[in-house]
Amino acid sequence: MTHNPNGSGPTRSLAGFRGDGYDKGRGRVVQACWLLISGALVMRWWCPNSVRIAVLRMFGSRIGPGVSIRHRVRIHWPWKLTVGADSWIGEGTWILNLEPVAIGHDTCVSQEVLLCTGSHDRNSPTFEFDNAPILLGNGVWIGTRATVLRGVTVHDNAVVGATTLVHRDVPAGAVLKAPL
Repeated sequence: MTHNPNGSGPTRSLAGFRGDGYDKGRGRVVQACWLLISGALVMRWWCPNSVRIAVLRMFGSRIGPGVSIRHRVRIHWPWKLTVGADSWIGEGTWILNLEPVAIGHDTCVSQEVLLCTGSHDRNSPTFEFDNAPILLGNGVWIGTRATVLRGVTVHDNAVVGATTLVHRDVPAGAVLKAPL
């Protein structure tokens, strides 16, 4: 990494990015099939929940009974998703799971939540990945438009309020609110 001559910090060379250490988990044909079927069927409002769940399972998701995944839910790689029984994933949620995302049972992920397992190493001259899994425990509630970042565990029965940005673990039973 080089530094800017004006002292404003490191200079990046994004052209050198290689994505070292990142495993998509499936070959290009499966990835392409998922992207096509996801956009054409799984995310659509008219797709019944039972079909949505069946297709996700067909692509490797581990989903328990009684799960509701609403329309417009975007799942990057279904084979890196586990959802426990009787959990809900709200409309417009984006699960950017470059790494595994595990959601416990009886957990509610409200509308337009972002679960983002991906990041970049700010000290890498080529801005390589710095990804990590996300774990949501049992009985968790993630409020509308909250964002949970890579490497975070939200422990059992915790509540993350609407619009909250979560960048570190949330203890069991805790209630986390966005600042006013």
